[in-house]
Amino acid sequence: MKPWPPANCSPPLADKSRYSGSLIDLNVRSERMGWLPSAPQLNVNPLHIAAQAKAAGQSPLDYTVESLKQGTMRFAAEQPDDPQNFPRNLFVWRSNLLGSSGKGHEYMLKYLLGTENGIQGKDLGQQGRVKPEEVEWLDQGAEGKLDLVVTLDFRMSSTCLYSDVVLPTATWYEKDDMNTSDMHPFIHPLSAAVDPAWDSKSDWEIYKGIAKAFSDLCPGHLGVETDVVTLPVLHDSPAELAQPFEAKDWKKGECDLIPGKTAPHIMVVERDYPATWERFTSLGPLLETLGNGGKGISWNTSKEVDFLKQLNYVKADGPAAGRPNIDTAIDAAEVILALAPETNGQVAVKAWQALGVITGRDHTHLALNKEDEKIRFRDIQAQPRKIISSPTWSGLEDEHVSYNACYTNVHELIPWRTLSGRQQLYQDHEWMRAFGESLMVYRPPIDTRAAKPLLNSKPNGNPEKALNFLTPHQKWGHSLHLQRQPADADTVARRTDCLDE
Repeated sequence: MKPWPPANCSPPLADKSRYSGSLIDLNVRSERMGWLPSAPQLNVNPLHIAAQAKAAGQSPLDYTVESLKQGTMRFAAEQPDDPQNFPRNLFVWRSNLLGSSGKGHEYMLKYLLGTENGIQGKDLGQQGRVKPEEVEWLDQGAEGKLDLVVTLDFRMSSTCLYSDVVLPTATWYEKDDMNTSDMHPFIHPLSAAVDPAWDSKSDWEIYKGIAKAFSDLCPGHLGVETDVVTLPVLHDSPAELAQPFEAKDWKKGECDLIPGKTAPHIMVVERDYPATWERFTSLGPLLETLGNGGKGISWNTSKEVDFLKQLNYVKADGPAAGRPNIDTAIDAAEVILALAPETNGQVAVKAWQALGVITGRDHTHLALNKEDEKIRFRDIQAQPRKIISSPTWSGLEDEHVSYNACYTNVHELIPWRTLSGRQQLYQDHEWMRAFGESLMVYRPPIDTRAAKPLLNSKPNGNPEKALNFLTPHQKWGHSLHLQRQPADADTVARRTDCLDE
């Protein structure tokens, strides 16, 4: 079988020599050039880096940069089959990751769980295909990397069936919670009509209990630790302009390793592990120093923090003494409602003011008539409450217009959140151009060379068809072929119905 490097996906005029190897190589290059997150991040314990840096007389940032340059430290994605890079523990919250949500189910069973699976093809190296250039290749890939799978779900999903521990959580009518969508203007409450059945607890109480048990076990193992974290360059930040013309790779000597420019940001974070439960159940101090925000804007929240101290009371002692308390699920809901511009009119006005500093225009009229409104959890329990217009949420554009794409951009003359501030149709990026993705134009299906060897491989006299099923939401997308299937319209229709179900 012929090799299938990424160059096969690129248009004729692209420099194919820059895209050799395998598709996974592009992921590795993207991560080390600062575009892509992953976990684990580095091939060393990030809690040990600060001590090693101190012994070398360097800061954790400088030590990490130098170690990456010298190759004594690497990104974990370059060595996925090294046991020190295995994702040992997997906690799943309400997602059917090992069922419908995670694509590549059979590969998860084999390589993450080490269980029976439906993989029938040979490994990449046994097929005569091009092996990765960036990833260390083992002829026998590591299987069963996970030691523990814990799932919190009240449904017995596929993920629950494969889990070591299933946490019995409450259903919708057994807990206090909230939900909403960015496409409609209401906040919906979930109210505990009855107590959770048997040993079930609400999501909030379960994770609060895990935080408490973890905190109690920390002394003697983990204290106040310095963590080193890699953070990709982010949208709505100056880092968007970090590599404006050419995508240069520091590891290939094309440029220097500069955190936040040619590589990910390298952040130093202090973590007080024994105080995990105290911090989980209280509001942190950064809201007074950094404020709150999103989509490139931020605003002061000291007044809202003071309000929450009165509403939820404060921690009496311990590491979080004096901080607003978040003990119950309703306390957590009240924190969200008090800090969000969509449910606190004064915050909404501040948010529009913050945007006005950037645009040079006054947008506060969109929320001024709701400035004195504060929606509490008991309010939404009593009756539906319409949210307040906010620059960070699209459910309500102004008092009279619900979700409507680009409404405020047009009527308030707010720039689009692109580098040019305009509706952007062209992606001027070297990789996007190389793969023909810089403009929205029709492209025929890519010849993946996966279907052709299967078709007509075992002829039984029936004609065959390769069917591709695509939907806008890839979670429910289908891409497969039906082999040795009679080309009968009724039969194809019946199979399509089964796939939809």
